[in-house]
Amino acid sequence: MLAALRARRFLLASSGAAIVFATLVLTRSRAAYLASAAMLLIFFIAIVACKVLRRDGRTWRRLFGIVLFAIGGAALALVLPNALHWRSENPYLESMKGVANYEKGSGHGRLVQYENSMFMALRHPLFGVGPGNWPVEYPRHVKAGDRSLDPSDPGMTFNPWPSSDWVAFIAERGIAAAVMLGLALLGIFVAGWRRLTTALDADEGLCAAALVAMLAAAGVAGMFDAVLLLALPSMIVFAGIGALWPVRSDGMAVAGRGSGGLAAALLMLVAAIGVYRSSAQIVGMEIFATHEDRASLERAAKIDPGNYFVQMHLARRGNRKQRCEHALAARSLFPLAQAARDVSRPCRE
Repeated sequence: MLAALRARRFLLASSGAAIVFATLVLTRSRAAYLASAAMLLIFFIAIVACKVLRRDGRTWRRLFGIVLFAIGGAALALVLPNALHWRSENPYLESMKGVANYEKGSGHGRLVQYENSMFMALRHPLFGVGPGNWPVEYPRHVKAGDRSLDPSDPGMTFNPWPSSDWVAFIAERGIAAAVMLGLALLGIFVAGWRRLTTALDADEGLCAAALVAMLAAAGVAGMFDAVLLLALPSMIVFAGIGALWPVRSDGMAVAGRGSGGLAAALLMLVAAIGVYRSSAQIVGMEIFATHEDRASLERAAKIDPGNYFVQMHLARRGNRKQRCEHALAARSLFPLAQAARDVSRPCRE
């Protein structure tokens, strides 16, 4: 939206908006539908609230054109043939009808999952169950038959995270950390809105409108899906926040007093540790996916000892001592997983 509204070549930029909305329709993601609706609503309200944008005829003309392109892209997505094969006769209409359906299907399953995760968070209110530990602890707090559990692998969940950013933050990081994150994003939203109402020109107003609209979209999408839990969308959201943050006339970003080199150095150190950890996991998974010999898999287990699937694979091969080392490691990672219990049982006898 912002790129199309500011672009010199409006038709080319609006074609990009058409492609985005066509892709959105094809995904059949109800969370994305709701997030897009929230983004468009907040963006429209922001334009009305901003004096310079409200009086700028060029902005309104371009916005109307973008809406037409978006509708055209969505229509083409519905009528043009594609390689997607859905089971229902009218899959996209079915998705639209089921956007707010919470009585059955995945909507009801999400509510059950959220309720159980909240009870789990209340049992660990200060620090939560720990980042990444939701799939480890969730089976302990639910009844058999919960749709979040994998019936083909007892004691394991279908997904390694809940179907909501905010539920995950509360359950894994704790209530206090989730509240602080929410307040930080709310503070950015308020600062963006203030900038919107005091914008001196249309360009500044559009940047502020895009900032608040993007925060609204991320917040709504995060209520029903994993967004900020994943690296790529999280990078897009926070990089977008940084790019749209207010700047001074000399081009420097506005920052709070007292910010300096020490904070930047600490952030770089934490980021470097995260990069090292993620790289180790990628290398471990690559070895696991491309090698079958035990020596390579042992190397993968040393590089990434927290990889449950590598540990389970090794726990089923080799002599008793070799198997038990990895069986007990797998059991420590997912103590409620029936498969890990089975392979580690002889090691405890």
